[in-house]
Amino acid sequence: MGNLARKLQQEQHHEQQKQMVKAPKKVKVRSPWLSPGEKILGIIFTGIVCFGAVHIVSNQADIYGVNKNIQDTKKMIQEQQKVNGDLEMQVGELSTYERIWSKAKELGLKLNENNVKVVQD
Repeated sequence: MGNLARKLQQEQHHEQQKQMVKAPKKVKVRSPWLSPGEKILGIIFTGIVCFGAVHIVSNQADIYGVNKNIQDTKKMIQEQQKVNGDLEMQVGELSTYERIWSKAKELGLKLNENNVKVVQD
């Protein structure tokens, strides 16, 4: 029985040591990753970056709209210049001497050479 008593005593001693090791467990106070001031600065910085990004995108959209208006205006100007060129060609064709003379004959006008006056510049 000596062995059995010794085993029991060793087990009790061993359990007491475990309890002693477990008992003085200290709760560590974890320091915060960021201080409150750093958090505020981070939030302000993030807000400024977001505001800047929105501002840049807004400006780019405005610039795109202005460029689109410029391109539309240039296209309208080119179309109007084409129309004006066509009209100038028609004026040139319709104002020839032969055409004016033929229209005058159709309307019954006659050329009276005694009644013609020459205008000089």
